[in-house]
Amino acid sequence: MKVLVINCGSSSLKYQLIDMDGEKVLCKGLCERIGMESSMITHEANGHKATTPAIFPTHTEAFAEVVKKMTTGEGKCINDVSEINAIGHRVVHGGEKFKESCLITDEVIETIRELSPLAPLHNPAGILGIEAARKVFGNIPMVAVFDTAFHSTMPPKAYMYAIPYEYYEKYGVRRYGFHGTSHKYVAHKAAEYLEEPIERLKLITCHLGNGSSIAAVDQGKVVDTSMGMTPLAGLMMGTRCGDLDPSVVNYLKYTLNITGHELDEILNKKSGLLGISGVSSDKRDVEEAAAAGNKRAQLASDMLNYQIKKTVGAYIAAMGGVDAIVFTGGIGEHDAIARAKVCHHMDWLGIRIDTEKNKHPVGDVCEITAWGAKVRTLVIATDEELMIARDTKEVVEK
Repeated sequence: MKVLVINCGSSSLKYQLIDMDGEKVLCKGLCERIGMESSMITHEANGHKATTPAIFPTHTEAFAEVVKKMTTGEGKCINDVSEINAIGHRVVHGGEKFKESCLITDEVIETIRELSPLAPLHNPAGILGIEAARKVFGNIPMVAVFDTAFHSTMPPKAYMYAIPYEYYEKYGVRRYGFHGTSHKYVAHKAAEYLEEPIERLKLITCHLGNGSSIAAVDQGKVVDTSMGMTPLAGLMMGTRCGDLDPSVVNYLKYTLNITGHELDEILNKKSGLLGISGVSSDKRDVEEAAAAGNKRAQLASDMLNYQIKKTVGAYIAAMGGVDAIVFTGGIGEHDAIARAKVCHHMDWLGIRIDTEKNKHPVGDVCEITAWGAKVRTLVIATDEELMIARDTKEVVEK
């Protein structure tokens, strides 16, 4: 089976074609600036990668160009679209309606549309991709894979907010959690590496990047996660503030005399590592500035590392122990300083990492546990596209 994995933004289309026989990536690419001038497509296949200008008034034209790149020229990897057996679409928010991946029907599309107020930037873009794919690919089975689905096992005590209950009943105000495909992939990868059924393990998965979240996975089920009703909550991130006192929102709104939209821009795009450091939203740049003596950059780094450590500790308490901690994502996989500081002084919980192994993790799964430590610590390269492809294959074959 060949599965085409799609991740649509409002002006972008990220894709990957995977042959599930051996889980081999046949091609991958990105269409950018859809609906704007200077549109372009980057396509990679057969060891060849090229970026070319294109005209993409809508996602439909972008999909048509993807088909052209896959079936002709140096980037050819299939003879015809009929070789594609299924298409898996990443959908950010499934609310309480979708607790697992499902075949896309007209009814499913309408429900995703109804959930758009919960993810106004993401769900409408996902629908654009689904509808454009239908036009280009016809009756090829399509599956929706939801970022929120893996977190749907959380109990009410973890996902409810302490506000009037009617707001949950009427408007769906609750914690949902995100990065579900990544947390699911690395949790199962960790269980495979540890040679234990996931149903016997207590895991803490740390997806750390420009957007970051942590999940407590007990016996294969998420029991808590750091993001909330939206991806703004939890840890501070590249440009997002993470958790803060709700009164700060009103205080800033009235003190600065700004609109809710302007405040939303501040909290989503001008806060986090960027807002504190004044240097960059990229942790690598922040660490470089901190090493050069920039105190605000050092503060930003310290704040994030502290918040990760604090959340890990809370989830150990919530689960009554932990068997392994997993680091993944851009920061989780590549930032040795962050991993070292998060695990520092955690010996009393059985967590201790090997300094040398931590500096240079090797492979898709690398264990950095120090000798004698009771808790295993792993660095795992995430693969959300493969997880989407696996879910798609499973749904189509049911």
